[in-house]
Amino acid sequence: MHWEDVYTNKDLNKVSWVQDKPNTSLELIAQINLEKSAKIIDIAGGNSNLVDYLLAEGYKDVSVLDISNEALEVSKKRLGNQAKNVEWIVTDILQFESEKKYDLWHDRAGFHFLTQEKDIKTYKNILEKTKPRFLIIGTFSEKGPNKCSGLPIQQYSTQELAECFSDSYQLLESKNVNHTTPTGNVQNFSFCSFKRRA
Repeated sequence: MHWEDVYTNKDLNKVSWVQDKPNTSLELIAQINLEKSAKIIDIAGGNSNLVDYLLAEGYKDVSVLDISNEALEVSKKRLGNQAKNVEWIVTDILQFESEKKYDLWHDRAGFHFLTQEKDIKTYKNILEKTKPRFLIIGTFSEKGPNKCSGLPIQQYSTQELAECFSDSYQLLESKNVNHTTPTGNVQNFSFCSFKRRA
């Protein structure tokens, strides 16, 4: 499987998505001003450091979902004893089912791998079932790459991303940010934060 190969065979300090500190995500989360007991899920969280910062800020109910067990094992080892305070979910997001009602659904660079309309619809249907109060989505922008880790992705402008979720979510903020990869390449991202419509 592609992602297990990536996490088994590549230098994970040099993969393109690595961020020492996920500043944009943390800023958007701070603006939402969640209570520390809020239920937060990081979609396609893999070996992201976001979970480290959420725990450090005192959030008590954090879940990380990824298709790759190897990716989550990397994060567990990094967190050490703190890993027991996180719910680790190994699944394809398109097959995700949960009775849990999340306050925040965060997805940086997972959603843009869905290039088929049917898969995008499935993702949005899962959102309708889980009904998170807030949503933060980050994808490659229209000025960003058209592939990630050798796989095709779907680029989104901030306007297109906002429109994609507008049926159920009201846009709170949108921004474009540059991410510099460990090899020095610059990738432009679209980020949007949303609040679920009443």
